[in-house]
Amino acid sequence: MNRKKALNNVGGEIAFSRLGDATWLAPRLVLLTLGAVLLSLLCERIGAPGTLLLALNVLSYAAGGYYGARQALTSLRQGQIDVDLLMILAALGAALIGEWHEGAILLFLFSLSNVLQDYAIGRSRSAIRSLFTLYPEVAKVKRGSEVRQLRIDEIRVGDTVLIEPGERIPIDGKVIGGGSAVDESPITGESIPVDKVPGASVFAGTLNTLGSLDVRAQRKAAESTLSRIINLVEEAQESKAPTERYLERFEQRYAKLIIFCIALIIILPPALGLVDFDSNFYRAMVLMTVASPCALVISVPSAFISAIASAARGGVLIKGGTSLEELNEIKVVALDKTGTLTVGKPVLTDLVAAEGIDKDDLLRCAASVEARSEHPLAKAIVDFAENAGMSLQQTESFAAVPGKFVRAQLHGQEVRVGRIALFSQEVSLPADLRNAQIALEAAGKTVVGALRNEQWMGLIALADACRAEAPELLRKLRARGIAAVMLTGDNHRVADTIAAQVGIERVYAGLLPEDKSDIVTQLREEYGAVAMIGDGINDAPALARANVGIAMGGAGADVALETADVVLMGDKLARLDDALRLAARAKRVVWQNIGFSLAVIALLILGVFAVQLPLPVGVLGHEGSTVIVVLNGLISLLILPEIRRRRASEVSAETAVVPTPQKALAASGADIFPLK
Repeated sequence: MNRKKALNNVGGEIAFSRLGDATWLAPRLVLLTLGAVLLSLLCERIGAPGTLLLALNVLSYAAGGYYGARQALTSLRQGQIDVDLLMILAALGAALIGEWHEGAILLFLFSLSNVLQDYAIGRSRSAIRSLFTLYPEVAKVKRGSEVRQLRIDEIRVGDTVLIEPGERIPIDGKVIGGGSAVDESPITGESIPVDKVPGASVFAGTLNTLGSLDVRAQRKAAESTLSRIINLVEEAQESKAPTERYLERFEQRYAKLIIFCIALIIILPPALGLVDFDSNFYRAMVLMTVASPCALVISVPSAFISAIASAARGGVLIKGGTSLEELNEIKVVALDKTGTLTVGKPVLTDLVAAEGIDKDDLLRCAASVEARSEHPLAKAIVDFAENAGMSLQQTESFAAVPGKFVRAQLHGQEVRVGRIALFSQEVSLPADLRNAQIALEAAGKTVVGALRNEQWMGLIALADACRAEAPELLRKLRARGIAAVMLTGDNHRVADTIAAQVGIERVYAGLLPEDKSDIVTQLREEYGAVAMIGDGINDAPALARANVGIAMGGAGADVALETADVVLMGDKLARLDDALRLAARAKRVVWQNIGFSLAVIALLILGVFAVQLPLPVGVLGHEGSTVIVVLNGLISLLILPEIRRRRASEVSAETAVVPTPQKALAASGADIFPLK
């Protein structure tokens, strides 16, 4: 089975071309037009028969005007007039007064311009289309005791897929065996490979590096994160921004005005005896050509297509030109707390050992007892100990009392970890530990106690840690003149603690989902355009109410991908600044293109009346400006950012260092000395 057929089975090929599906034909027609024009000029010079000249001229018109005429007729059937019709009319007008060569040159340059536009825009499209190459054609699937080579569209949910070193992962799934590091940059934009062990999720299109993995398929290939990303970006690139829609409406009115004015210019001056008909008609054809708004109309879509493709390559999904434009208008950003400003899961922050107890002993005992517990707090304690390089000890007689404590025998001694209030009823909490508990809880942390043989070992504090990039992002938002507020369902004490850590002054706490939506409405009335950042589930009402809903993508969460206007893949909050920067750059490029297009049109129109601008020169200026605005968007918004991303990835790869246990302990932010 070839790759094209396989790709059709997982979502279909994409046809991105103004010239239609047969874009392979367009360059050949351009060459045929050029050949016919050159032969016609040669035959005219050597005095060839008139029928041969006519045949060559007709051939050049047919080849050069094929796509333009087809598009013009399609628009006319829809009751629209576009620039293709203006070009065809100008070429036919030149033929009527015997200027076949100049009309053919017009069509040659016009069709060449369209081919170049398609090529340039195709480079933007291919940035997304190239993601199809991330799908392997076949995969090794284990069913029962048999291992088969299957096409990726034949993989069923629940199948075990065997991934060898250096292979692309064909489906979304969960690791059930083996271990490796996986390059997830096509999905999350993360340049450093991510370690995968049993229980970890993997995504279609990512690259397995050194180890082998057994992956249980959780989605069909056509429903994978990669497939949905491709589909979403295709739809985004086809959607139209307000500026683009305005220019399209402007094109219709402008084209009608041009035709009306050209008709007056053709009729009135000769009728009044001011000029002869032929020279005046020729000037009118030149004017119709140079006044056509090709470059103006393509200014916005060419820039936005490049920007959306560039954002997707960098791990940000922007769902259309409207969202891209509205990012530039944002005056305030409302951020959910849990999962947005914080990582969304507890981490160990403080260890407070009782007098005479070693801190390492406290951590090792607590983690060993908690190792068999499924509670999130237990997992945080165990993870911290393992990251610190500790070897956990075997326990006996493990028991868990939900909501209260866990206990186990460790070296013949009973160790309990759990609620301080419950333990304090049995064993009085020392004053220094009581003071530490009060201070930690005042900071919005959850505090648990540890006892060994009815003796206090110490306290362990845990909290939902702030994202490391959050304070820097908020600083950048303030530098852009964008205010920030926090919306959370958590209590004020915890909310105020997190807000102080990240640098947010305005906090709304204790909110239900509908309350968040109401506050977004208030913010719109107070500030103007509002962006809401959340996890895409309980924040859905607020995301929908905001001007721009921004979801933390979690490498492809269903709700995030389907409901938000912008998705930050891989839960990378810092990418919001990348999206704002790209949106601002896209706006600058759009206005550069619009200003340049209008200036060229004005200059060429002036040239028609001031210096009798010939048709080929007018066409060259007109079509050249169209290609320039397309290339401006391609280079500024796609090629240069991609170069910068690759350089940054190379630097990250060179500087990435696997932390030692001691560094991991220090980097965690834990207080390794008792609080006094």
